[in-house]
Formats: sequence, structure tokens, C-alpha cells
Amino acid sequence: MIIVDRRSNPKGKSLANRQRFIRRAKEQILRAVNGASSNRRIKDVESGADISIPTGGISEPTFHRSGQGGIRDHVVPGNKEFMEGDTIAKPPSGQSGGRGTDGSPDGGGEDEFRFVLTREEFMDLFMEDLELPDLAKRKLKAADAVLWQRAGYSSSGSPTNLNLVRTMRNSLSRRIALKRPKSDEMLALEAEIAELEAQPGKDPDRLMELRGLLERQVMRAKRIPYIDPIDVRYNRFTPIPKPAAQAVMFCLMDVSGSMTEHMKDLAKRFFMLLYLFLTRRYKQVEVVFIRHTHEAEEVDEDTFFHSTETGGTMVSTALEEMKRIIKERYPVADWNIYGAQASDGDNTTSDGGRTAALLEHDLLPACQYYAYVEVGSDPDAMPAGFATHARETDLWRTYKQVTGTETPFVMKKVRHRREIYPVFRELFARDGAKQSEEATP
Repeated sequence: MIIVDRRSNPKGKSLANRQRFIRRAKEQILRAVNGASSNRRIKDVESGADISIPTGGISEPTFHRSGQGGIRDHVVPGNKEFMEGDTIAKPPSGQSGGRGTDGSPDGGGEDEFRFVLTREEFMDLFMEDLELPDLAKRKLKAADAVLWQRAGYSSSGSPTNLNLVRTMRNSLSRRIALKRPKSDEMLALEAEIAELEAQPGKDPDRLMELRGLLERQVMRAKRIPYIDPIDVRYNRFTPIPKPAAQAVMFCLMDVSGSMTEHMKDLAKRFFMLLYLFLTRRYKQVEVVFIRHTHEAEEVDEDTFFHSTETGGTMVSTALEEMKRIIKERYPVADWNIYGAQASDGDNTTSDGGRTAALLEHDLLPACQYYAYVEVGSDPDAMPAGFATHARETDLWRTYKQVTGTETPFVMKKVRHRREIYPVFRELFARDGAKQSEEATP
């Protein structure tokens, strides 16, 4: 009997082999992922990728038949020299047929292996050497926390959840409906029987009637208990899922006339990359957009990036708006707060002290991390011979007073799109990765 299995292959059948291949060629794949991410749009960073790795990186040891020695049977088509039974001499050493080291005459060949990564695989590899800063207040949990909320009553439960009022109310309703004799009624019958028995000329028929009535009431009281199991009610609680860790990301940006479209594009790319990073670490991430000139306001994303404004620049107004929103909507005990600010560095000179005080005393104690990215003009678009290293801006000098080893605050400069990923990786690199980079000459 021949059995042919025509069932289709199950989905993910080669998942183990795929994961084994990724682990074996991880170093080459990581280099390819970093190269691919530098040439793609931020909007596409969360999608899959088609990458290429050198074929030398996927080689593995194999067993194969040696070209020397042994007795073998061959089928040689087109033979015109040998007859059956002839012995064929071995080719000289080094001249055996098969593979050689010479290149192909037409120049063809394959020196790269193309490999398609899924969205999850690409993001795992892209974010592998990144981590969130030290979460001193709340560590992220894999599961959701549970908040228990009252949800009526149940007929079963723990004795500690027994609802006495509801139980006694049900018991009274049942006893009234079933006409269970009351205790005072039975006591009155017993007193009347005792009084008749004490009289010298007692009525035996009346006494027998009362005794029968009392017996029936006692039996009925025994059959109808004072509290029945069906009367018992317990307080019922239902679990309400609550995110174990949630984050809010504040995006602050200067939208005055000095901010060019190139600078806004750099800021947008950094904000989007930070958002993608946080969504992989938190189940719930909210984004708040605050733009400012000499005044600050909370806006939606489209207005944040595309609306134009005129006026001076006062950074403290944006920090005050962020402080107000945190106080009203995001309690520090319940939210992991992240701040990301982008600016060209301009600020009113008289506003420096107020800005530094707000950041150091009001915002940094409430934030898990605060990153300031100073965006500049594209150096490739500058005329030849133009100075590429500009002076320190007013805001940069102000924020330098706040930086320290124990403050969750960092600041970097970005002038070109290709610098977004290196700066982002440097900001969120693991401690070991940072130390190795600093030790590298």
C-alpha cells in the first residue's frame, strides 16, 4: 500500500531552520541591517527588509566524497577510447576534475546571498544593541497589572467577601415567601398550651389541637432553615487590565523663522525613531507635541511639523507648557515621562536662566530621560570653503550648565540625515556598548 500525504505544509514549518540561520549569520546580518536602515525612510523603519550578505558568511562545514582514492563506478557517455574491463588511470595530483579556483570565462557568478527579514526580525536586529535608560522608578513588566473592580454579587466566593446585608435580605424574603413560622408565634402557642394544662377543667380537644399546631410549626421551621445556602451572597470583583508600564513622549520644537525645512525634517526623523523605540518597550505610549516661538502651545502632529509661525524665541515657554501638562494629565507615579527637544539653538539671552532652572528643578526630576538635539544646516548644501563648525549657540551654552553624570539629560548635534541613526544609537546605547565605543581609539 502506498500512502501519499497531500496536505499543505504548515505555516512556519521552517521557523527553526530560519532562526538557526539568523543566529549563525547574525554578525553579517547585523551589518546588513545597519546599512539598510541608513538608506531608508523613517516611516519604513518598522517594515521588513530585503538584505544581502556575503556568501562567505553563510559557509558551513560539510561532508563530501573525496576526489582521490577509492573504487567507483562511472557512466561515461560518448566513450570512444575504452572497452569494457579496461582500467582508467587516475589523473595526476592537482589535475582532478571538478571545482577549481579559476574564474568563470563569462564573468558570471554569485557573491552575495539575498535574505528577506520580516518586520519583527528587522526591528529586533535594528534595536538589539539599544536599551532604555536606567528605569529608576518603575521597571517594565512583561505582563499587565490587574486592577480589581466591584462587579455586583455572586453565590460563591471567599468568606472574606461575604455580604451580610444582601444575605440577610435574601433570607428574609425566602422565609416570608415560604411562610416559615416566627419564633414569637411558637412561643405564644407554648404559653397557651401551658396555661390550658394548668387549668383544672381543661379542654382536651382544644389542648390536642394546639399541640398538633405547635408540632406542625416546629416541623415546618426545621424544614425551612433560617439561612439557606441559596441566600448567601458574596461581593464579586472582576479584573480590569491596567498597563504595567506606560510612557508619554513630549516632542518640543522651535518653529520660529530660523528653523528651515531641513532642520524640521531632521527633528521629525529623530522624533519618529524615538517613538518606534518606545513602542517596543511599552504597551502604551502617548505623544504630546509642543511648538514654540516666544509663546508655546500644544498642537497636533500635522500642525507641529507643517504650520509656520513668526516671532522671537523663548524656550522657557515650551518647558512651562510641558510642566503644566505633566501636572494636569500625567502623574509622575503612573507614567514614564520622556522629553525630546529639537531646536537650532536660538534663544533670547535673558531667557537662559529661566530655561535652565525649569529644566533642572522641575522637568528632569520628573523625566526618565530628556534628549536635546540641536539641528543645523546641511553641510553638503553649503558653499565650498564655508566653515562647517559653527559657534556654540545660546541654548547649547545654557544646557551645558545642566548636564551631569547623574542627570537623565543628554544633548547632541545633528546636521545631516545620515547622522540621525548614529546619534540615536549613541543616546540609547547600552552601558557596555558605550564603554567599548569610548575605549575604541
